[in-house]
Amino acid sequence: MRLSVFGYAFELDETLVDVTPAELRRAVATYERGDSREFVCAVAYPEGFTGAVMRAIAEIPYGETRTYGELADELDTSAVAVGGACGRNPLPLVVPCHRVVGASSLGGFSAHGGVAAKRRLLAHERGGPVQQTLD
Repeated sequence: MRLSVFGYAFELDETLVDVTPAELRRAVATYERGDSREFVCAVAYPEGFTGAVMRAIAEIPYGETRTYGELADELDTSAVAVGGACGRNPLPLVVPCHRVVGASSLGGFSAHGGVAAKRRLLAHERGGPVQQTLD
């Protein structure tokens, strides 16, 4: 399903959560308004490496970030592999891959709007203005 947050489009695989598409739309709208900090639903994580990375991402608290390298150390793999798994995340926002950043930059973001969308989501969660710096 396609949803829009702050003017950016996100593709979410609604078959991987235990809520209806309408409930998921409402939850995303509540997040965008700032009335909710988490998505309360069970997630059916994919098998294998992508699922392991998604589980690690799901543990990152609202408003915080972890680097690709930190997750790589936790999972005994490489930062590049973690970045690839982030790009395959079928539930962006619900499993907040925007909270995974590079050691010296924001890194990438595979959703519509790329790094600008990632910057906007992080600013929203931190309660601050959107910074217009280039990465």
